[in-house]
Amino acid sequence: MKSLLLATTLAASASLAAAAERYTLDASHSQVIFSYSHLGFSTTFGMFSGFEGEIMFDQENPANSSVTVSMPTKSMFTGWEAREEHFMSDDFFGATDEDLITFTSTSIEVTGEDTALITGDLTMNDITNSVVLDATLNQTGPYPFGPKQGTPTAGFNATTTILRSDFGVGAFAPAVSDEVEVQISIEALQAESS
Repeated sequence: MKSLLLATTLAASASLAAAAERYTLDASHSQVIFSYSHLGFSTTFGMFSGFEGEIMFDQENPANSSVTVSMPTKSMFTGWEAREEHFMSDDFFGATDEDLITFTSTSIEVTGEDTALITGDLTMNDITNSVVLDATLNQTGPYPFGPKQGTPTAGFNATTTILRSDFGVGAFAPAVSDEVEVQISIEALQAESS
């Protein structure tokens, strides 16, 4: 009886795993935008794009999905070269070309037909903290044209707020706000079966 229960459990687990399809991020249509208050006078924006990641996406049971993303710290773009150099200095990241910012989901709580809370480990500046993304599925469907035409595609938006001091980059707070608003928009295409 125990063997039968174990076999049934393993078979059920295998069918759940098989239901999730692997999608890879379209680097040209995926961005992370961040913003913070500068001395209360203005809101300063920056972004990351061209990063890598994948989603194991289960449309029938989204809670079984997962996401992993990584981006070089030095790929940050703010539109002001001197600011980027300051962010990469020892005042903040002390970043090298090898340093990465990564996010790996640990759980997904479905909150509505197209919404979910994605909890995961965000690692930045060699410090890892749990964060929660408030995510929305924009749409799914075949890519409409070009070389990718017909490829199953999914798009998501998400938001979160982090405290930069939690990651050891809290210099000049609170004059420069500790809170950083993060907006994420990603497009992902189903990977070819290997």
